[in-house]
Amino acid sequence: MISKEKSLELKKAATEILKKACIAVRDEEIESMEIVELGLGKPEIIGLQIIVYVNNDRYCAKELILLPGQTCPEHKHGPLGPDNPGKMETFRCRWGQVYLMVPGHRTTPMRAKVPDFRKEYFTVFHEIVLNPGDQYTLLPNTLHWFQAGSQGAVISEFSSPSFDEKDIFTDPLIKRKP
Repeated sequence: MISKEKSLELKKAATEILKKACIAVRDEEIESMEIVELGLGKPEIIGLQIIVYVNNDRYCAKELILLPGQTCPEHKHGPLGPDNPGKMETFRCRWGQVYLMVPGHRTTPMRAKVPDFRKEYFTVFHEIVLNPGDQYTLLPNTLHWFQAGSQGAVISEFSSPSFDEKDIFTDPLIKRKP
């Protein structure tokens, strides 16, 4: 668990990125911003910041804010039952640059830098570069990870209902507790 000071520092940095991106959010949305720490103790390296606009039984909309070089680790959204194949999500880059890694032929050279910290738990290396206005849809149960470019990034996520606590991470030490 990170300190309150570290959490406030990350929230302030994410808020500055939202301002640079000219993305208007309300004070209460900033206040409720989730600092995703993942139990590894290095959220500025492996983690992200999330504002959830809506998450109900039909759909979900979020802003994912990444600091420069910050990485959301490899994971997938697996089946949630016999009639639910798992979360399908569309990422739309709003600001900055995003390096999205998915299964497929390894991209060489890659723009993303696999974090030295826990690098053995990154296994998919087909890179899709998202610039502002670009989007990509991930089907359920697809391994993926993503990283912000040198300025940071803002991604709008549109998906089926989100159950973050059920995400399946490649790294067995990661604990996702929204």
